Amino acid sequence: MIALDPYLEAWELRELIRRKELRPREVAEFFLARIERLNPLLGSYMTITADRAIADADRIESKQGRGIDLPLCGVPYSLKDLTPTRGIRTTLGSENYANSIPPEDAVIAVRLRDAGGILLGKTATPEFGGRPTTEGGICPAARNPWNLEYNAGGSSGGAAAQVAAGLGPIAEGSDGGGSIRGPASNCGVVGLKPSRGRLTYAPHRGEAWGGFATRGPIARSVRDVAMMLDVLAGPVVGDPYWPAAPARPFSEAASTPVPKLRLAAIAETALGPIDPDVAASFESACAAMRELGHRVEPIALDPGAMLLDCARALICVGIAAIPIANLETVDPVVREMYAQGKRLSAADYVNLVAVMHNTARTIVQALDPFDALLTPTMTMPPMRNGSFPSRPDRYLEELWSWIAFEYPANATGQPAITLPAGFSRIGLPIGLQIIGRPAGEFDLISLAAQYETARPWDLLRPSVARNHAS
Repeated sequence: MIALDPYLEAWELRELIRRKELRPREVAEFFLARIERLNPLLGSYMTITADRAIADADRIESKQGRGIDLPLCGVPYSLKDLTPTRGIRTTLGSENYANSIPPEDAVIAVRLRDAGGILLGKTATPEFGGRPTTEGGICPAARNPWNLEYNAGGSSGGAAAQVAAGLGPIAEGSDGGGSIRGPASNCGVVGLKPSRGRLTYAPHRGEAWGGFATRGPIARSVRDVAMMLDVLAGPVVGDPYWPAAPARPFSEAASTPVPKLRLAAIAETALGPIDPDVAASFESACAAMRELGHRVEPIALDPGAMLLDCARALICVGIAAIPIANLETVDPVVREMYAQGKRLSAADYVNLVAVMHNTARTIVQALDPFDALLTPTMTMPPMRNGSFPSRPDRYLEELWSWIAFEYPANATGQPAITLPAGFSRIGLPIGLQIIGRPAGEFDLISLAAQYETARPWDLLRPSVARNHAS
């Protein structure tokens, strides 16, 4: 047996288990011990499923050597506390659901289990996924592993923090306006928002937030994200969206040569200023793309400003559609969103969905001459815990300037990935976002993997890991 590295990539861990150099049970026990030690500092996990993890490990061991294909084969993972799990509490980050235990799993939870994954627990989320920081509600505040005074981001902050801190190699998140990409950017890991419909919401919903929201993978490498996407992807009969599947597995994209591409670049928005550290990191990332032989062309397009009214309304309606028994216990920021959503009439909502799709069509047509779009992931580096918004009643004014580059891909349904692209002056991660063509995850992953090779980050470790080494 070999010593376990908490930062071993998921695909490498899988291969060690397949060769029986590591046992699934010792992998589960290793990460559970690390979670027990570091989670009180980080607040990554809301619920730790130790018994389930050991049971998963034992079940996987019993299948080894029997010719059963297990794409994850002993790889630990987490689910966000918005994703239903049978027999395991799913709080949605809310006092209103503090003791909720779903009667059935989300289909993607079944897929991860059946692929041979080991469920470590449910990760922290702000209430109903309603903040771009993971705080408020009943989950612990997810702290940034690079500096615990700062937040991991939201709403998949617990998921991104656990991957960055080596509390598990892969994590499931959800993204309704940047909720995978923002935390991944803040924590210095890789996060993919897939195309609309690439992952099913079965059996509980057909779509979420008018098609804005989806689920997706978070990992430390592009290859691990692709491996997880292969497990998660695919519609269920009756789903409203069916994006075309690639001819080859997504995991093959990470090693597929990339031709010279024409890339659009957007570096500013009318919704607010860009932090100088973010701007510098983005320029450096664009330079790296040029060094790889790609054409990078600035484009006069501001999708965030074009979609602002639709995004604000549709996200608030998504929050307002959640049954809430006691509104007084709800986070004041989320309560403000709930109130805004309740004020919108059904006719206005239907019209805004149509406006969203029409505006999205205009944006995608403008981007059609390009192979992909480059933007900063967020306009600012991570924020201090408790600093955002400045007041609850200013949330819906201050939110959009921070996520201006993220939510447009939710409206258009395009796949979008964030990659580590640098650090702020105080050592906090900054991300590069690449938005692909509709249903174009394969080519997007290939380009992301090429960038990762040119600007490697696999040896970087956050301060929480350096100070609390296993």
